[in-house]
Amino acid sequence: MSGSGLDAVFKAYDVRGLVPDEFDARLAREIGAAVVEVLGVRTSDGGPGAVVVGQDMRSSGDDLVAAFADGVCGQGCDVIRIGLASTDGLYFASGDLGLPGAMFTASHNPAAYNGIKLCRRGAAPVGADSGLRQIRDLVEVGIAPHSGPTGTVRRVDTLPAYAAFLRSLVDLSAGRELSVVIDAGNGMAGLTAPAVLGTAVGLPALPLAIEPMYFELDGTFPHHEANPIDPANLVDLQRAVIASGADIGLAFDGDADRCFVVDERGVAVTPSAITALIAERELRRRPGSTIIYNCISSRTVPEVIAECGGVGERTRVGHSFIKARMAETGAVFGGEHSGHFYFTDFWRADSGMLAAMHVLAALGSSAPGTTLSELLSAYDRYVVSGEINSVVADSAVADQRVRDAFASRPEVTVDDLDGLTVSATDWWFNLRPSNTEPLLRLNVEAVDHGTMEAVRDEVLTIVREA
Repeated sequence: MSGSGLDAVFKAYDVRGLVPDEFDARLAREIGAAVVEVLGVRTSDGGPGAVVVGQDMRSSGDDLVAAFADGVCGQGCDVIRIGLASTDGLYFASGDLGLPGAMFTASHNPAAYNGIKLCRRGAAPVGADSGLRQIRDLVEVGIAPHSGPTGTVRRVDTLPAYAAFLRSLVDLSAGRELSVVIDAGNGMAGLTAPAVLGTAVGLPALPLAIEPMYFELDGTFPHHEANPIDPANLVDLQRAVIASGADIGLAFDGDADRCFVVDERGVAVTPSAITALIAERELRRRPGSTIIYNCISSRTVPEVIAECGGVGERTRVGHSFIKARMAETGAVFGGEHSGHFYFTDFWRADSGMLAAMHVLAALGSSAPGTTLSELLSAYDRYVVSGEINSVVADSAVADQRVRDAFASRPEVTVDDLDGLTVSATDWWFNLRPSNTEPLLRLNVEAVDHGTMEAVRDEVLTIVREA
């Protein structure tokens, strides 16, 4: 494949593209071979070592995984296939087995896509600056054939151990009974939710009455895209929660590493509120600890961290940045506006299911009759716009127009930690370019609706100038 073709599928944090036009079995095989070299799969004494591999429910997964395994085995290393898994299930296997990992998924992307999320031993992240670019470059120049014996492939079922491990981190057995609607979006939560929250792998029943929605694994996503950050994909869950009188609704993306929450009124809960809730829980267990949040998180998050005696650490958006910063600071937890939540007890990896369990535990241990909206009211302090995308001809030019319009105002501060963030006493906004599309992404937060709308509209007018 040409360099430009590789650039189209090697993203900042993963490999992803249309199958087979952009991402096919041949490329998967070459990536498998390159992974052995770049991720140090062989053991310290030169032994073969192994890569643990999982896949989501997409129909293209089997052929791509088989080709990737051929590439790894062709370099003399072994492959452990864990079969169908969520991305956090693959992270568990990597951490538990002490092996590099490869998860075949395109997350929330439509059915025609597939890709690979890679990690080093212990679920350590692999991004453009931590190995992915090297893999891309090695694929481009070609990998020398291995002269020794080829590796082997074996299958291991890690789902029961994954479920038991998550239950060991958050005890749900003692709470009051909750009615829970779960929208798996035909993605991998259809496999993991019955295992972790139910009895599918032989664990004891929990005080949860679960109403399943779209648990059938189907990579064509027949009901809606498995992308709960888009409000349109929460509508079915919101209706079901209201219709059934449920206490809470949970929505997962295709590979189930992200979780979104709906309260008993059918209202979507902001990921910042979930970050604040989990931060408070973690700081009760580990007073004075560091909590990571990204630059698009609500001001509520650092406020709650400080009120609970913790240390807040603001970072760039993106899992590789957050995981690296957690390692550097010893942070116990990190949250992102996109529904990714990271736990030091889970190898600093993100787990949508573990985040959901924290919310269920908090609600289940609250006073009888307490609703989720009441429980979370302490974290509902500001008005947010949600992420607004604008198609622009030149994102740098549009960004500069906004910068010029605000930078000279004495009441604001400007920083460039991740995109452009402009802050005032009663509001702030962040404007970031997309990594893959000609888009600028705007997030605004303010003390009231009128202020938020005024700031939002002013920025969008400048961004969208002809």
